[in-house]
Amino acid sequence: MDIRVSGGNPDFPIKLSQKEEGGIIFVSVSASCSRPAVPSGFRLEFDFPIVDCYSVWSPSMGTNRCLGPDWWCRRTASRIASWMPVHQIVSLSGKNRICIAVSDATTPIDITTGACEEDANLKCGVEFFTRPTAPLSEYSALIRIDLRSADYYDCIYDTVTWWEKDCGYAAAPVPEAARLPMDSLWYSFHQRLDVPKILSQCRLSKALGMETVIIDDGWQTDDNSRGYAFCGDWKVAEKKISSMRSLVDSLHAIGMKVMLWYSVPFVGVHSEKYSEFRDMLLDGTGDNRTFFALDPRYPEVREYLTGVYSDAVESFGLDGLKLDFIDSFNLSGKSLEPDPRRDITSLEEAVDTLMSGIKASLTAIRPDILIEFRQSYVGPSIRKYGNMLRVGDCPADPIQNRRGIVDLRFTSGKTAVHSDMLMWNPADPVETAAVEIASTLYSVPQISVLIETLPADHKKMLSFYLGFWREYRDVLLDGKLTASHPEICYSLVCSVKDGCAVFTAYTENVVPVSTERAVAVNCTGTESLILRSCSGKTYRVLNCMGEEISNGTAAGELFEVRVPTAGMVFVG
Repeated sequence: MDIRVSGGNPDFPIKLSQKEEGGIIFVSVSASCSRPAVPSGFRLEFDFPIVDCYSVWSPSMGTNRCLGPDWWCRRTASRIASWMPVHQIVSLSGKNRICIAVSDATTPIDITTGACEEDANLKCGVEFFTRPTAPLSEYSALIRIDLRSADYYDCIYDTVTWWEKDCGYAAAPVPEAARLPMDSLWYSFHQRLDVPKILSQCRLSKALGMETVIIDDGWQTDDNSRGYAFCGDWKVAEKKISSMRSLVDSLHAIGMKVMLWYSVPFVGVHSEKYSEFRDMLLDGTGDNRTFFALDPRYPEVREYLTGVYSDAVESFGLDGLKLDFIDSFNLSGKSLEPDPRRDITSLEEAVDTLMSGIKASLTAIRPDILIEFRQSYVGPSIRKYGNMLRVGDCPADPIQNRRGIVDLRFTSGKTAVHSDMLMWNPADPVETAAVEIASTLYSVPQISVLIETLPADHKKMLSFYLGFWREYRDVLLDGKLTASHPEICYSLVCSVKDGCAVFTAYTENVVPVSTERAVAVNCTGTESLILRSCSGKTYRVLNCMGEEISNGTAAGELFEVRVPTAGMVFVG
């Protein structure tokens, strides 16, 4: 492969070597200099023919997965706490055309592709040191270029295995509690926390099978106007919660574990800590008016944050923490100037050191501590510290939720993948409300609706779906996940384990049943599904509340059966 190098520093020369193993090209990148220097960004470029190329896959790509031109290239930006260095071109039939990944998931790296109109080639690039870093005397990384014509998701799975086994990114162990449904109080309460209402909600959610409650933003401030101006001190707002320990004890008595929210970087101008740390802030991070981000390159900052979380877990009796905004540490302006008070020069290294210290401190108190991160801080580096990865906020948006879940399942190994908190309008028809849950089956569901305000049919639907999820959890979470047409946010998703398959059809209604047992969920917007290759097998159809509406025996190679919206057909 003809690879060109541009940029860089003459005093930091780049050396390349290549080898090919079974359809995968490994490009070794190395550089060294006689004395430490801040490396200048450099770019490796190569061409790839646009033959049977249809879309781009990357967990950071969102819903726009078109190829894009080289003058407006598709870009995967990665650093320690934001996304991951993997970028793929996929054919219309779902085969890998080229999958580019980098062994270094810590350094700021961008991977780009774009169609060149002059020669019908993709202009591919891997850019190193896209953000300022600390001085280095040497650097090395491997670029993995997978050219195999395999199913696109298998190439992604292989990349994740490579990161874990060959690149040193071993993920944190996953406690059993991270794999059970949760009640998150964010969409249901926002900052308007009220102890009696929380306890009432949790009694209802526990009865429905939710095992953990996440107390979100609002516990630390009397202000309910949103934003982060009051973050930083992390003292309980006693007008809302007179005793956090008493609340946690009461929730434990109900039988639920308890997690508490923190915005890790942010310190607000109305906090006492703002004046203490005002000269240890990251310039340009936050809104620059009411809150800023602390600079973890200072030992005092790391010591303070680690102490806050350890003290909370110990004194409140918490089972876990929701650590938010890890991707919001950024360098600009005055933060780029040297300061002898810092003991770490690199921001990426400082974030790594901070999170490593937090994990060590918390697991010393509770070895099974629950730690939630959310998109975009979901890559191989950050999986060392968290055991729950959640889809980014997408209230009442089943498309974004299903896309984010599948993306996370492909890239997260055995780390528990959680849906964004589920909410819907109680006036919604029960079938369309059920689509919210049906779109998240391949993750651990987080529910965020006020259960007592739901109509009776909604409660029945929620109970049925959570019961179904528990019964099929091993298939849904531990089976091999496959998904058709990533370019349209996945039209048909399936997980298979031990001869049982669970399908969810979103835009296509032909379900290829090839296992002994199968369940197909209808989210197509039509009132039927077509089952392929299940002639002679018995079936039964349930609506979204679990009520049986038909049963029989399938006949013919293609068998059409009426399945209402968010209903299910059980085969075999």
